[in-house]
Amino acid sequence: MEDEHEGHENDNILVPEILKRRYVPAYLKSVAWEGFNYVGHEIKIVESTELYGATVWPSALVLCYFLEKHGKQLCIEDKSIIEIGSGTGLVAIVASLLGAHVVATDLKELIGNLQYNVLRNTKMKSKHVPQVKELIWASDLEKKFPKASLHFDYIFAADVVYNHPYLAELLETFDHLCSAHTSILWVMRYRKENTHLENAFIQKFQKLFDMEVIYDLPSLSIKLYKARRCNCQK
Repeated sequence: MEDEHEGHENDNILVPEILKRRYVPAYLKSVAWEGFNYVGHEIKIVESTELYGATVWPSALVLCYFLEKHGKQLCIEDKSIIEIGSGTGLVAIVASLLGAHVVATDLKELIGNLQYNVLRNTKMKSKHVPQVKELIWASDLEKKFPKASLHFDYIFAADVVYNHPYLAELLETFDHLCSAHTSILWVMRYRKENTHLENAFIQKFQKLFDMEVIYDLPSLSIKLYKARRCNCQK
């Protein structure tokens, strides 16, 4: 991938390109929404300010931009993808529009809005009908996603590490869903108040997975990582 490692020197170029994909309608109707332009489609996302996971965060825009730019090189079409912490569904929608088999997951209270956004923006537009499933990290993983039948080519995650008490469960979920051939695309937004927590999670993550930085965007305090299961695990 010719521009895979775009570091600090391209931050001023990449960030405006990423952020300009979002737009707000000139006239707000009874249901407020935000618009996004990816892969030749206008995507309308309904958000909720009452739920933390029902908002489109910059990390999702970074991952969507990367998928749009590099989807062909990644051979996204017809690949099997699961996204953890899908939130409003923007990343899952873009992946689906690129032709992937997508499973979008999140907590029960977010499923209704997630399902609405995904179906509204992919119906009659996607090669494969995306699925939306409830997933509580580290809960009933073997029952819902049996190891013997797992075949995910990619795991996507955007802004799933922050100050919450479920980081051990998040790591267990990554570990369970990731097989030897699976690649993880994970966008991490760094927050100064969470530095210790973030570093501790990354250290534990690196015991299971090899990581490389794909994008480093200091002005957004965001890094996009690509990871695969490493040979160093116990």
